[in-house]
Amino acid sequence: MFNVQRSTYIDTHCHLDGEEFAQDRDEVVQRAREAGCTKIFLPAIDAKSCQTVLDTCARYPDYCYPMLGLHPEEVKGDWREQLLAISRWLLADSQEPKAKSQKPIAIGEIGLDYYWSREFEKEQLEAFEEQVKWAVELQLPLMIHCRKAQNEMVAILKRYAKELPGGVFHCFTGNEQEARQLLEFDNFVLGIGGVLTFKKSHLPEVLPACVPLERIVLETDAPYMAPVPQRGKRNESAYIRHVITRLAEAYGVSEEAVCQQTTANVARIFSQVIF
Repeated sequence: MFNVQRSTYIDTHCHLDGEEFAQDRDEVVQRAREAGCTKIFLPAIDAKSCQTVLDTCARYPDYCYPMLGLHPEEVKGDWREQLLAISRWLLADSQEPKAKSQKPIAIGEIGLDYYWSREFEKEQLEAFEEQVKWAVELQLPLMIHCRKAQNEMVAILKRYAKELPGGVFHCFTGNEQEARQLLEFDNFVLGIGGVLTFKKSHLPEVLPACVPLERIVLETDAPYMAPVPQRGKRNESAYIRHVITRLAEAYGVSEEAVCQQTTANVARIFSQVIF
C-alpha cells in the first residue's frame, strides 16, 4: 500500500481494541508496520475498556501502549464507580513491575464534551478535574478530548498547569484563537488526524499560521475519521500517511521532516514512560 522506505511515525490515538477490528486486528497491525508506524497508543474510554486496551497491548508488546481514563461521554450512571475502578488500575500499574508496553503511558481518553448535551455538565467537570489530579500525582501525560467546552477545560487545566507533565489535545479542529489558547500550555501538543484532509477543513491554513510543527503529533482516532481518500471507510493506523502528505504540503516541508519532527514531539511528551 505504501512505500516502507519512508520515514517512520507514531499513531498517538487509536481504538485498536474496539470490536471494529475484531476480525482482522493482526492484519491491521501488519499494514501499520508496513506503512512505517512504529508505535500505536490505545486510549480506554471506560472501566471495561481498560481491560481490552491492556489485553490488546499485551498482544502486541513494545508496539501498542495503553492509556487509561474515563471518556466524557461515559460520565453518566455509575461514573463514580468507574472512576474508582480506573484509579485502581492505575495505582496497581504504578506499583507492580511490568513490561513497558503494559504500563499506562497516559491518563486518557478524558475531557469534556458538550456537543450533544449539557445534561451531565457538572459531572463531566468533576470527573475531568479528578483525572487531571491523577496526572499530577502519577506524573503521567493527559490525552484530552474536548468538544464545545474549551473555556471550561482551560479553566481547570490552568489550576494545575505548573504541576502537569504535559499531554495531547486530541483531535484539534479549531481556529487560530483556540489553537493559540491551547499552546499556552507549554508541555502540550495538538493531535492532528484525518480531518486535516477533508475538503472543507480550515486546518491547512490555521496550523501553519500559528502552530509550530514542534507542537503537533499524529493520530487516527481509528476506527473513526478516516482521511481522504479513505473517508467513509474504517480508519486505521496505516492511513496516517495521507495526513503526513497533507501536513507536508501545508507547512512546505518534506514528508520525512513531518515524520521526524512529530516523532520527536511524541518522544518529548512521553519521555518518562516509553522513551
